[in-house]
Amino acid sequence: MGATTATGGRRLSVNALLDGAVFVYAGIAAIWLAWLVLGESFGFGWFGILFFVAFWLLLAYLVLPRLHRILTTIYVPDYFIGRARTSDGLLGDPVNLALLGEEAAVHEAMRRAGWTRADDVDAASSWRIILSTITRRSYDEAPVSPLFLFGQMQDFAYQQEVEGNPAKRHHVRFWRTPEGWLLPGGRRVDWLAAGTFDRAVGFSLFTLQITHKIDADTDVERDHIVRSVVESGVPAAVDVIRDFSTGYHSRNGGGDTITTDGDLPVLALGSAVGAAEAAGAATSGSRAPARAAQLAPAEHLATAKRAAFEPLARLADRDAERAALARVQRRPVATSLGALLIVVRVLLGVIWLIGLYVQWPTVVRELDLVADGVSEGEVSAFVLWTIVVVGVIVLLAELVFAWLVFRGSNWARITVMVVAILSTLVSAVDYFGGDAEITIRTTLLTLAVDILVLLALSSRSARAYARRRAPTRAEP
Repeated sequence: MGATTATGGRRLSVNALLDGAVFVYAGIAAIWLAWLVLGESFGFGWFGILFFVAFWLLLAYLVLPRLHRILTTIYVPDYFIGRARTSDGLLGDPVNLALLGEEAAVHEAMRRAGWTRADDVDAASSWRIILSTITRRSYDEAPVSPLFLFGQMQDFAYQQEVEGNPAKRHHVRFWRTPEGWLLPGGRRVDWLAAGTFDRAVGFSLFTLQITHKIDADTDVERDHIVRSVVESGVPAAVDVIRDFSTGYHSRNGGGDTITTDGDLPVLALGSAVGAAEAAGAATSGSRAPARAAQLAPAEHLATAKRAAFEPLARLADRDAERAALARVQRRPVATSLGALLIVVRVLLGVIWLIGLYVQWPTVVRELDLVADGVSEGEVSAFVLWTIVVVGVIVLLAELVFAWLVFRGSNWARITVMVVAILSTLVSAVDYFGGDAEITIRTTLLTLAVDILVLLALSSRSARAYARRRAPTRAEP
């Protein structure tokens, strides 16, 4: 649904514009929902604590992340500056290691150096790490949180647990560099990595989420990673780009202090070691030791430099790029959650219809549904069964849409979001106009489900999964 300009450039697609608008709308709606839940916490005595916990969950895991994502899209640069980004768009850990070599060589080197590959983040691994932290039991393959570089989550991560304590661990994330991409200064590398040391579990300063807190001196962890690989005996060559960035003090996406001297070690592995040693010998006139070989810049590669400012048209194409990447990805949690919330919405509708049936005589008297010349029973039965039949049809349609969303249908996702927007807008008009209260006894649950559906289905992962491929006629 994109449009092309006369000069061949690409304009923002209708899908991209709609997704952007819904993304912002859902963030604003989430703030309103958090306020309503906070208000409920003062009206139930000690049970209000449960509502306050719900308020914290909304604030920490939905509202603040969405606000950060909206704001960082505006002010955080989207080109390489030596920092990874969190899923909320905040600047994350420093990129403090580069590698040359095939993926198999990286895996072999890390395993021989005593590192364990981390599990992917999913429901099972997330629950397991919670249990291991509470019980202080070892979980060597505990997942690490996603960080993004080049618009992609890390390809894989490795870690070393400390003394069987899951709250403390060495860990490093790896990203494959794009084809033809060069480091600032013109050197080619195959991988970039960010290594840090988890020292404890605590609350994020920026999102209030429960997360690992890292040690401030990231250079110590960087050197530990390089040393563990070199001392393991695998073929390796190391060169250090001095002052790759200026030394700085900053904070990562969790609000933890980080410091670095700005040096960037470049670690050659596997078949890349021979080329590195040859380059070092050509530079120095003699064969350099493996640990200090000079890695030559790839000046022969003809590749365009990335602009410091990327045109809006290029940013518009990024959704298509992410959609292509999502073809090989599993169904994201956000998509499954969105489909589940639609089912919850259906269950709430069933409860509403049952309640209406039970309380129908009272509703008839309050609304004065009796017409002249028509018996009360005839009017009552006709109106009741009309509402029930229409309600059942609507609920069945919602179940169909839940299935389509779960399967990854983009048009179904958009339809569900539009309906949820209209529903929340009607509730907002009634609420701010003073015509209706929104409490746990009235429509708060329904409103909450609608807003949660918007948050889930407007997320980047759900959007990419739904747009991962164009549907064909052969598909069901």
